Amino acid sequence: MEELGVYMVGYDRAGYGESDPNPYRSLRREALDVEELADALELGPKFFVIGFSLGGHSVWASLKYMPERLAGAALLAPVINYRWPGFPRNLSTEAYNSQPVGDQWTFRVTYYAPWLLNWWMNQPWLPSSSVVKGTASLPNKLDARLHVEMKSSEIVKEMKRLATQQGVHESLHRDMMVMFGKWEFDPMDLPPPNIPVHLWQGDEDGLVPVTVQRYICHRLMWIDYHELPSTGHFLTMVPGFGDTVLKTLLG
Repeated sequence: MEELGVYMVGYDRAGYGESDPNPYRSLRREALDVEELADALELGPKFFVIGFSLGGHSVWASLKYMPERLAGAALLAPVINYRWPGFPRNLSTEAYNSQPVGDQWTFRVTYYAPWLLNWWMNQPWLPSSSVVKGTASLPNKLDARLHVEMKSSEIVKEMKRLATQQGVHESLHRDMMVMFGKWEFDPMDLPPPNIPVHLWQGDEDGLVPVTVQRYICHRLMWIDYHELPSTGHFLTMVPGFGDTVLKTLLG
């Protein structure tokens, strides 16, 4: 960061930490929040955006609703919506069916009955998200080790408590409702934004099937796709990965 002169901002999105909850969250509002924050901090007419995992929908929204404000964008193992129309039916069905049954049910409830999600997620006898429950299958060795370490880490537990202090529904559940609900646009219909856009994906990601990321980047030829061999979902924990992202975007 010092070498490249980077000024980096991380913020709590609506409902997380001490940020005000927003019961009307949407993809457009996510992009407007980014733009409003950038203007309040006087970041200038253009800035870069980076989104990891579930936060990837904020980057897609920024590319859709304010491409003129972006100097570049990076998507790190971004979670996908299996119901994006641009996916071939056989590909999305295969990827969807590869997920645990509880996750499949969570996707269905979030898409068809989002008003039911909070109740559903709080019923221990119903099949629900393995990620939220902490039971997700992680085939990558580093992911599996980090998962065990994080479950027992007091620091991580405190970070989760602070992140969800306004309730899991106002933070994580509303994130899921935006990510897995009915989108206002299909990312695969986005026109070239005339800025550098990079997507990094591990080929052993147990949470986001690599097959769907390959297809997205095949459709959107303006995305520079970086597939990391023998790598899982927790890209930000791979030694040197942060440096790679910054140097690729700014170097």
